Amino acid sequence: MTNDLAKIASATNEQHTVTQIFSDHLKLITKDILAWLELFAEDAIIEFPYASTIGLTNRLEGKLAIYDHMKDVPANMQNLIFTNIRSHQTLNPNVLFAEVHGEATITATGRRYQQDYVMQLETKDGKIIHYREYWNPIPALEAWGSIENLNQSFNAE
Repeated sequence: MTNDLAKIASATNEQHTVTQIFSDHLKLITKDILAWLELFAEDAIIEFPYASTIGLTNRLEGKLAIYDHMKDVPANMQNLIFTNIRSHQTLNPNVLFAEVHGEATITATGRRYQQDYVMQLETKDGKIIHYREYWNPIPALEAWGSIENLNQSFNAE
């Protein structure tokens, strides 16, 4: 029984860790990309499954690629805020799913961006190893005005 209690306590601590990392992710991406990047393991992977439907990068591998792609988010998405945050714990204490609403003003166009996201976060040893973000490309195209503006905002080639 003592062993079972230890497992439960460990799982609870792990879940708190992934929950805290997710909370830090939402706070830091809006203002401090270097601090945000520290949440990730060196070989972390980020995926945007729907990005390829409009010709954008859908997979980033490693911290350098993640940084290059995301470094200008605070400058290009002014006043980015997340609301209606609903996180969903899983049986795996290192995995969290969340539904989030995001809003920002896009610097390139001055237009308002509104998006509902589904996010999946997986951690190991207190670092994000895999992050997957589902978002609708249509609101992004409307807010940025063109694929070229999106590519410039996210340093895509």
